[in-house]
Amino acid sequence: MLERKDIDPKYKWDLTKIYPTEEDFKADFEAVEAIVKTFPAHEKTMTESAQGLLAVLKDEAQLDYLISKLWTYAHLNFATDNANNLHQARVGRVRSLAVSASAAGWFVNPYILRLDEKTVEKWFEEEPGLETFRRTLHSVMRQKPHTLSDECEKLMANMGDALGSHSNIRGIFANADLQFGKIRDENGKYMQLTDTNYVPTLMKPERNVRRAAFNCLYKTYGQFANTFATVYEGYVKERRTLSKLSNFKSSLDASTFRDEVTPVIYNSLIKSVRRSLPIMHDYYELKREVLGLDRLHMYDVYAPLIGECESKYSYEEAVEEVLKTVKIFGEEYHSTLTSGLKEKGWVDVYPSKGKRGGAFSAGCPATEPYILLNYTDTFDDVSTLAHEAGHSMHSYFSRKYNEPHNSDYTIFVAEVASTVNELLLAHRKLEECKSDAEKLSILDGLMETYKGTLYRQTMFAEFEKNAHALCAKGEPLTADVLNKMYMKLIKAYFGPKVWKDKQIAYEWMRIPHFYTNFYVYKYATCISAASAIVKRIETEGEAYVGQYIEFLKCGGSKSPLDSLLVAGIDMTDPSVVDGAIEDFASAIAKFREIYNSQAK
Repeated sequence: MLERKDIDPKYKWDLTKIYPTEEDFKADFEAVEAIVKTFPAHEKTMTESAQGLLAVLKDEAQLDYLISKLWTYAHLNFATDNANNLHQARVGRVRSLAVSASAAGWFVNPYILRLDEKTVEKWFEEEPGLETFRRTLHSVMRQKPHTLSDECEKLMANMGDALGSHSNIRGIFANADLQFGKIRDENGKYMQLTDTNYVPTLMKPERNVRRAAFNCLYKTYGQFANTFATVYEGYVKERRTLSKLSNFKSSLDASTFRDEVTPVIYNSLIKSVRRSLPIMHDYYELKREVLGLDRLHMYDVYAPLIGECESKYSYEEAVEEVLKTVKIFGEEYHSTLTSGLKEKGWVDVYPSKGKRGGAFSAGCPATEPYILLNYTDTFDDVSTLAHEAGHSMHSYFSRKYNEPHNSDYTIFVAEVASTVNELLLAHRKLEECKSDAEKLSILDGLMETYKGTLYRQTMFAEFEKNAHALCAKGEPLTADVLNKMYMKLIKAYFGPKVWKDKQIAYEWMRIPHFYTNFYVYKYATCISAASAIVKRIETEGEAYVGQYIEFLKCGGSKSPLDSLLVAGIDMTDPSVVDGAIEDFASAIAKFREIYNSQAK
């Protein structure tokens, strides 16, 4: 792996565009400190007049604007060089600064809630500048039934660093302290198994390597089952307690309230996916047949059906593939992305020592959208670029067409634009490629996407729901209880023909998302919305595209459900999820048809 200094600058993002010098970073840091220092003065004036309310909202928005810029710079530098102590320290400093800002402004939401709606409406008329904060004020005032006393809200703000520590404990334990040992790779050489390289190892064609990795990893997790159960139970109890304090019926109600949806959507997702489990079982039977196995084990489920396709894509070719895919979105989308990928240096392309793995899109209203990749010339990497470009363009439209404080779209819709791009790319390549081998490879990737995003995340969502429900009844979440609960779901989701290796009961221990309360279901709802959007783009063309672009422009100016309605997608309608399930079934059928025709 290359040192970062040895990579051509054209393949690296230039973060000096955010802060040319350390002094510039320091200036914004000190500006935030100055606002934080004077911010408490708003406590006496913010509810006295329209001007007082506008003043506090402006200062709060300025704090958010500057802190997000500081964080973006610190986070992106750290992402490309995790071992750099300067970058580590800068991330810590910005995080602490954000906590101090939150503590200084503890009173803003509680004091807004003291205002009655008639007074606020009158102030909108008196002070036109308030209109831009209407969405902000609405978002706060809907929390009135769930807001604590001033003293308690202040206490909660100051406890920000202490709460949520279970995720850090679990992360440090799993990623730094646990030692999984070594296994022999496909070449017979010893390799150190880690939680990071575990899934890539399960994707290797050599079954003995997959089996060894599976047994090795879960042997270690199993030795610490009681510790993981204790940490997870502590987290669930914390969330349950905080929900009760805020007058929510359950942790699920609290989380969906923050998403501006209801548990009905959560439960409807599980119901639709549960109803379609025979399709999932058919997928695993297809996998068993193609892999030529008498019995599919849990260590086989990640194995690719098709060996790596011979087609390789240079990064420049990947850019052209993505730009060709998004051309249907019109001039502004296409030209902006072209400029970002080719001229403005949005992307940090290649892996290097100290760079974090995976991929993401990041940025804020004060910066360009930035994309981190670890590009290796495969079609999967092309798809990843399309996915992250979708995030970046969603951010571009959100920020261009909204004030900074109205530009952040919620997590509930965050994966929609990215998945739309990913699906459109796959569909286009299926139409254009002439090789059956390449078609099968793309279909294999599509099936994996639906399996991993729609079904697996829904299974996780069901596990979370069950665990929190048990806690609410006062039942202990012991390792034995959690293992049995997880294995029951494995049996349902994988079906009767997949062999349920007993170690898979420990898998819940290695899922970090369980420490982000009721988060995973949003992956499943997003791919469902994206599938519906792609169908309309492919059937209606430009007549519909304008609607989709308007959705991208909504940012945070509307609720997530209202934003999707702009694109003509009603997430309260079960047919949206059912449509994504149909797309999964269609991909399975297409793969089987092409594969069987080859076998004849």
